[in-house]
Amino acid sequence: MANELEVIKTIKKVLPGVVSIAISKYLTVTENPFPELLPPLNDFFTIPKGRKKIKVAGGSGFIVDSSGIILTNRHVVIDPRAEYIVVLNDKRKFKAEVIARDRINDIAILKINEDNLPYLELGDSSKLELGQTVIAIGNTLGNFENTVSVGVISGLSRRIKAVDLIEKTSQNLRGLIQTDAAINPGNSGGPLVDLNGKVIGINCAMVFGAENIGFAIPSDAAKRDLEDLRKYGKIREPFLGVRYIPIDEEFQKEYGLPVSYGALVISDGIPGREAVVPGSPAQKAGIQEADIILEVQNKKITPTNSLEDVLQEFKVGEEIQLKILRKNKELLLKAILAEKK
Repeated sequence: MANELEVIKTIKKVLPGVVSIAISKYLTVTENPFPELLPPLNDFFTIPKGRKKIKVAGGSGFIVDSSGIILTNRHVVIDPRAEYIVVLNDKRKFKAEVIARDRINDIAILKINEDNLPYLELGDSSKLELGQTVIAIGNTLGNFENTVSVGVISGLSRRIKAVDLIEKTSQNLRGLIQTDAAINPGNSGGPLVDLNGKVIGINCAMVFGAENIGFAIPSDAAKRDLEDLRKYGKIREPFLGVRYIPIDEEFQKEYGLPVSYGALVISDGIPGREAVVPGSPAQKAGIQEADIILEVQNKKITPTNSLEDVLQEFKVGEEIQLKILRKNKELLLKAILAEKK
């Protein structure tokens, strides 16, 4: 673990670029002239008294460009009906516009109308090492500003199922940084930094019921999103154009398949939803229904490393090589990834 002076110096350097995000919505306000009544009579006499803007949640973010570009988690700003107010470290407040959301990596990009802002530099998350000291900063639980926790990187390339308790949804997140630095829902969107003050991750989730396990999205994923936004005005997702069922040992035994891994290209039975999308990169590459996609660029497709996960590692317009099993013969095909519409 780094010495105390190094940590303090880094925190002072980083704090000006960390922001709080207040989330407000217009909600119906009710009134009951007979509050002493018990349900269901209490509910019967409750009457609406108009709508009022109420703060419903809070999160964190950090500035990555002096012109007011801010990174946070997608799940922090997922509600299109909510209003998002960014509070700077110096207490100034600005209404924020959500200009892009990355649903795969749980990243969102915001913009506020202000210039000459202090900002944080994104580091290289591909060079992280186990045991490296990191600092997590955020607006913990939406109430305590500039909360700091120090820990080490305890795992790399982790895959978890993150649950959004507000939206009642879940998603698989891959390639995550695992740390024992304390991370909680209010830290979501805040920076995970190294001792040089560079952001190497975006705090995103914790394992409920387990102690000292937090996760962060690698900064390299955010770099790709920012590059897409600058070049194309949006975040682009790669598209191959197949419908498939992941193969595991149980599926192999049940249907007598020759392999226990890969992606079986097959229609879901709904009219108009072919196994291979017409005009897609998959069709142009020669992929057919009942093919089994074994590998993409020598990356094996398994239940824990799905075809969708692997495809997210490549860019729109990039050529990929696919190893296909067709009638017990292996084939190598090439496809150029398109943009998902």
